[in-house]
Amino acid sequence: MSQVQDAAEQNIQMWKVKKLIKSLDSARGAGTSMISLIIPPKDQISRVSAMLTQEYGTASNIKSRVNRLSVLAAITSTQQRLKLYNRVPPNGLVLFVGTILTDEGKEKKVSFDFEPHKPINTSLYLCDNKFHTEALQELLESDSKFGFIVMDGNGTLFGTVAGNTREVIHKFTVDLPKKHGRGGQSALRFSRLRDEKRHNYVRKVAELAVQHYISADRVNVTGLVLAGSADFKTELSQSDMFDPRLAAKVIKVVDVSYGGENGFNQAIDLAAEALANVKFVQEKKLIQRYFDEISQDTGKYCFGVDDTLKALELGAVETLIVYENLDITRYVLRNAASDIIIIHANKEQEKDREKFFDKSTGLEMEQNEEPQPLLEWFAEKYREFGATLEFVTNRSQEGAQFVKGFGGIGGLLRYKVDFENLTSVDDDEDEFYSDDDDI
Repeated sequence: MSQVQDAAEQNIQMWKVKKLIKSLDSARGAGTSMISLIIPPKDQISRVSAMLTQEYGTASNIKSRVNRLSVLAAITSTQQRLKLYNRVPPNGLVLFVGTILTDEGKEKKVSFDFEPHKPINTSLYLCDNKFHTEALQELLESDSKFGFIVMDGNGTLFGTVAGNTREVIHKFTVDLPKKHGRGGQSALRFSRLRDEKRHNYVRKVAELAVQHYISADRVNVTGLVLAGSADFKTELSQSDMFDPRLAAKVIKVVDVSYGGENGFNQAIDLAAEALANVKFVQEKKLIQRYFDEISQDTGKYCFGVDDTLKALELGAVETLIVYENLDITRYVLRNAASDIIIIHANKEQEKDREKFFDKSTGLEMEQNEEPQPLLEWFAEKYREFGATLEFVTNRSQEGAQFVKGFGGIGGLLRYKVDFENLTSVDDDEDEFYSDDDDI
């Protein structure tokens, strides 16, 4: 899988976790019958089963009959779910099981169990009137890897930081001649030797940077931080010997008081804000690229549900851009003539029931499939259209403009598409309904 596909897959997994957290956080139980269970990798299913059996015994002594029965039912459901697993998956296991109250005040049993997209190093068992999702937040931390070059007059350290993990990948020391006050002929010679050794030192660091941060002809880190206590770091960043592919990835140059590991730790602290902003910056760049296509009127862009879906059908969409909280539902209906009608509507548009009625019979059309959020449909299907999928927020100025002005859905196209003269391949059967201005 390429780095681009990898990143897209990661973004989708993170979006799914965000969505799950949102729905779990809003759920409230009838009593203390909502179980949150997180099992870290390498734990044993047998240990957790034994713990649940013990909890069942303790819960049998709850005085309130209603509460006792709901807690016992939740523990039993959790035990049943756990039986589906012979062992704890490599990234751990997350279960949320219990009885929640719906908006109509009715009780509804729910259960979620999944293996996280990356290891979750938390052990948790709680039975409460709400689900505890705090531990899932660590799954939302970016997996982006950043390279650090800590360089001073005594040597250089190469390291990487990904999430909460830092790693020293290489370090070496150097013995550079110091400046001295000897006069006469030797001063020039010493100065020349010193410059030569500095030059060779910078060359060595530049060569090692390529070895460590470029693999298979691609930069293997999201960004680079140059740190040091002297002006070596600046010299490196401005040197012709520094690979231009790496120079383009430098996101921060910081002054640190030490070299080596202490300097590495200090550099991580000083660069923290820049690292956190990388996703934000990437999002701004993506939407700016989209706006550039529009302002240059290249025709290699689309927006709104209708045009984006038509462009997807054509295989013309290179990058599908959607707002992470897009509120549009996809309805697949069947009319009296057994034609499939597809309608996309937000909550406001759903009130216009006329669209859901068969024009020939005047009767409401039957659902051919369960209604599905359009975002979910995109997450499942984007690969089939040969596109990459990017979720964006409305937290940047560009993101807010994309959501407000373009309905939070659009795409960058591989080639120009004339939408005015284009009829969808499914226009005979499908009806794409959306009022983008209302989204």
